[in-house]
Amino acid sequence: MASGFDDIFAELTNINAEQVLLSERVKLLEEQLAAGGSGSGEADGEKERPVGAPVRWDELDAEERAVLWPKFVRWVIWVADRYEMTTDQLPRQCWWKHGAVVEELTALWTSHESAYASGEDGGSAPYLWQDALARAVERMGRFWLGSCRNGQHRARHRDAPWGEDAEYLSLLLAAGGPDPDGDAPGPPDEDRPDSDEDGSK
Repeated sequence: MASGFDDIFAELTNINAEQVLLSERVKLLEEQLAAGGSGSGEADGEKERPVGAPVRWDELDAEERAVLWPKFVRWVIWVADRYEMTTDQLPRQCWWKHGAVVEELTALWTSHESAYASGEDGGSAPYLWQDALARAVERMGRFWLGSCRNGQHRARHRDAPWGEDAEYLSLLLAAGGPDPDGDAPGPPDEDRPDSDEDGSK
């Protein structure tokens, strides 16, 4: 008979597995930097990207994007074919139009590079990567794809992006952050009533 702790132990096992994978990635990157990864460049002066280095698409210049995007796309196509993904798991017609899906796949791509880097791991990193893939595919379908199914792309409905709403940003910044006692911040002073909780001024 299963106890109520089985789910907790399973989740702790997953967290531990992720921690091991991250530790291996950090170790690999540190070794590459120590071996001269930070100072070695190609003939034209460009730095070579270390295997498994994180990619932030919004921070890349046009040249970096032109080099990395085709590699990434080929990897996505490979992983979709290799794992026989359905259009419900990864819509062929529009996966790149969903920012969160691109971020999930980018993290999978760079961690795949690290997990399968030559000679750095005795086998646990590839196994942990397989587990990360399964969880990421579930997240993409459940949270990030919206109603894109069966070859139809439907943009997710949202009001204006939060980052483009200056009034909203002003409100957040005026809130001043969380209360040291753990209470949520209240509205800015000018929006607060003049009376105390008991009704007195």
